[in-house]
Amino acid sequence: MQQQFPPRLFTMRTRAELIFYTPMVTYTKQPISIADQMAMLKSRGLLFDDEHAAIECLKIISYFRLANYWKPMENDKVNHIFKPKSKFENVVILYNFDKELRSLIFSAIQCIEIALRTKVIQIVSSNYGAFWFTDESLFSNTTIFSKCITNIEDELKRSKEDFLVEHFAKYDNPPYPPAWKTLEVASFGTLSKLYCNLSDNNIKKQIARELGLPQHLYLESWIKSLSVLRNCIAHHARIWNRKYPWKPQLPKKLQNPWIHEIVSQEKLYVQLCCVSYLMDAIHPNKEFKQKLKALLVDYSIVDVAAMGFPKSWYNEPLWK
Repeated sequence: MQQQFPPRLFTMRTRAELIFYTPMVTYTKQPISIADQMAMLKSRGLLFDDEHAAIECLKIISYFRLANYWKPMENDKVNHIFKPKSKFENVVILYNFDKELRSLIFSAIQCIEIALRTKVIQIVSSNYGAFWFTDESLFSNTTIFSKCITNIEDELKRSKEDFLVEHFAKYDNPPYPPAWKTLEVASFGTLSKLYCNLSDNNIKKQIARELGLPQHLYLESWIKSLSVLRNCIAHHARIWNRKYPWKPQLPKKLQNPWIHEIVSQEKLYVQLCCVSYLMDAIHPNKEFKQKLKALLVDYSIVDVAAMGFPKSWYNEPLWK
């Protein structure tokens, strides 16, 4: 007997719009075997150098995860017919490139997050005391403040860090540990919301300038953008050839080497520029740039234009 589902109103978010869509067609497709997946791909024109290796690949990487990487190879997007000479092995190369790129960026964002966390804790605590994050009067938006407090409480409950266990065993007042303990377990999203919601712009400017940015609005924009990117990476989502909903503000000139040409603010390149610039301010050893350039050399098959790279990006002051 076919499973019955009640009618439902789905909410789908596409960029900045909410589209309400009531399904008119019942989904009837059934799961198919890996052999049938292979047969379907071949019938659509995808070529295989080693079918056995492709089968083993599909056993550990799902069909629809790989589909993100073969879509650009499709000539007919409706019927999913591939362009001539499209190969499964090139799909896997793109997948592996994206996986290594995610790892490289995640490591860099981790450094940026730790540096931002440290500066926020040190600078704001020096001006407003150990428990500033609980003082509603220091924040612009009370709704965001309340959500941050709720998130912090949840994160404190989940955490098993020794320094928190020891703190709660010894102290019961105030109800929260000081900022230098509590904010060590706050998520990057919570940390960025706390920073952006601070009403003292001079404090925010001081933090931004320590990261090489002239004012806080740039840093707010960048960390919001990187928080979205980090979430994509944490969920193993494709980052190559993706359009990102949050576009970082890009100054024309900065105190340290920067860029001149931007092709698309929706693509990954601009976020890589932000990551690279912040990494120069935190760890000025150019390791991130070197690893990124080496990765692009190793995967020369990858079309960097799909990530928004300008033709002569390597001649930009930032990347030299």
